[in-house]
Amino acid sequence: GGLRGRGVEGLRSFFSKKDGHDPSKLRAQDPQTLRPTLRSKLEHRKAHARAQDSQGSASWEAAVFEQFERSHKLKQRDPLTFATCDPNTMSGTRPAYVSSLVGGKWVGGNTAELFEIPDPLQDGHSFIKIGLVTEEGLEPFIQSLRECPKSGLHNPLKNVERYLLYGQLSAKAAQRLAEPEVEHFFARLIQRTSPKSYAQAAGEVQVTQKFLENFSGDQVRFMCRSFGVAGDHAGQQSNGMRWPYGPVAIVTPFNFPLEIPVLQLMGALYMGNKPILKVCEKVSIVMEQFLRMMHELGMPQSDVDFIQCSGATMHKLLLRAEPRNTLFTGSSRVGELLAKDLNGKVKLEDAGFDWKILGPDVPADQKKIDYVAHVCDQDAYASSGQKCSAQSILLVHENWHKTDLLSKMKALASQRRLEDLTVGPTLSVTSEKFSAHLQDCLSIPGSQLLFGGREFMNGDHSVPSCYGAMEPTAVYIPLKSIMSSDRNFNIATEEIFAPFQVVTDFSDGQVSLVVELLEKLEAHLTAAVVSNDIEFQQKILGSSVNGTTYVGLRARTTGAPQNHWFGPAGDPRGAGIGTPEAIKLTWSCHREIISDVGPLSDSWVVPPRT
Repeated sequence: GGLRGRGVEGLRSFFSKKDGHDPSKLRAQDPQTLRPTLRSKLEHRKAHARAQDSQGSASWEAAVFEQFERSHKLKQRDPLTFATCDPNTMSGTRPAYVSSLVGGKWVGGNTAELFEIPDPLQDGHSFIKIGLVTEEGLEPFIQSLRECPKSGLHNPLKNVERYLLYGQLSAKAAQRLAEPEVEHFFARLIQRTSPKSYAQAAGEVQVTQKFLENFSGDQVRFMCRSFGVAGDHAGQQSNGMRWPYGPVAIVTPFNFPLEIPVLQLMGALYMGNKPILKVCEKVSIVMEQFLRMMHELGMPQSDVDFIQCSGATMHKLLLRAEPRNTLFTGSSRVGELLAKDLNGKVKLEDAGFDWKILGPDVPADQKKIDYVAHVCDQDAYASSGQKCSAQSILLVHENWHKTDLLSKMKALASQRRLEDLTVGPTLSVTSEKFSAHLQDCLSIPGSQLLFGGREFMNGDHSVPSCYGAMEPTAVYIPLKSIMSSDRNFNIATEEIFAPFQVVTDFSDGQVSLVVELLEKLEAHLTAAVVSNDIEFQQKILGSSVNGTTYVGLRARTTGAPQNHWFGPAGDPRGAGIGTPEAIKLTWSCHREIISDVGPLSDSWVVPPRT
């Protein structure tokens, strides 16, 4: 049982413990070369176990090995048969090509010219080529979306077997993503398109795998459970049901090329919708590969349309096709534009200027202070700050000045390197834009640069100029200065999708000013209250609205796993991700069906008019 779901790592661990091998040497081997070795040992141990069985002694090992082999299908097969690209060889001389999907068929663009994506790590090289769909080529996508009825592809009263289908598909996809080769493939593809450390990229694949695992088997139909309420007389009952919207659209950004689109796409499909998916073209190859994998696993190819186009072209498609619901993850500016143009038929998981407050109860244990510094660094600078949940402002109680918190944060930030992508290119913020924002912040009275503020490697790198290449940066701005004018407040609280944060401090007498700052903020995605002081927690939590708020000494702003709601609050258009509640809120609406079948009393007569 301990081997289930652990793939090659499970075998490594098992054999190193059973046979005295050095696990570090096993771990250093590539999974492809390791499999024959493990298979040989597997067969040897199974033969020994069967021999024991033939002599009448029961062997638990035989059962474990048989179950392991059945579960993981350790056969000489290529687990990447779906893949049409190689993240390790994509380059200017060997570019990858990305297609669109409409009506169940993979298609190119409607123009001969291919759109080229610059390699974010190699200036002057285009490593992905896309056949873009222009406005003249939208009609097949519009027609495909219109073919889906408002009642969806399935609902509680129609095509109910599809709930089972998607439970089975989720199980198969979770199993496939758990294979080391497949996990590595997607992690490397994420790294190549949206550069981040391997741990961050692999973590994205793992969260996606666990999400799919969560919605395996009967979980899809359990999520769509209806409820009944007794009526006023015999034969009457009301039934509340979760109903799909039918034709829907999904628009997702570049920063999580797999996790965000997969979780939202699968949620839409679970509830019975027919989605058209638009992923930022810089990273859309990741979802193209995932869809090809899903098709190989048995997903009907016509269930999802996938379009490669510019944002402006997608906007025109939405206006012409009029989907019943559009999920948008991205900037607040674009979200507000879509809400207006689509007459409010939107769900938004928009950008967040996310705050973290360090309360007055400073721990005496240096280890705990080091932990807080570590989480602050991860929240602000992991994935080069390109997370909608990234720590944008750190409000520190003055009691923390007695600690080495800020010097620890500076030291941790200085350890980030381009070589391992613990810091890397920013795809939507150029170095010039970053520097201009930094200077605006430094123009506020009392501000000072704490660390960073320049290009990494002193500018000696190969990141294209169309991207940003800045060191992790922190700027101190006094709280009173931030709140002294609208200009200062707007500058200090402008979200910049890059490794940048504002740091300020407050005293006991300024807690009300902190609450005032929180009240003025427009974005309410994530937040953290780093304090075990219950009264302080209640004061801050009771005065704020952020949809995903962590509280306690180990509180963070980032790290959206699959086991809790992630999304904004305080906005009726807010979308969630990851949980049954999030999926039901975002991808279904409530429908009430009242059954009233009689009987009618023999003494009934037509009453007077009212």
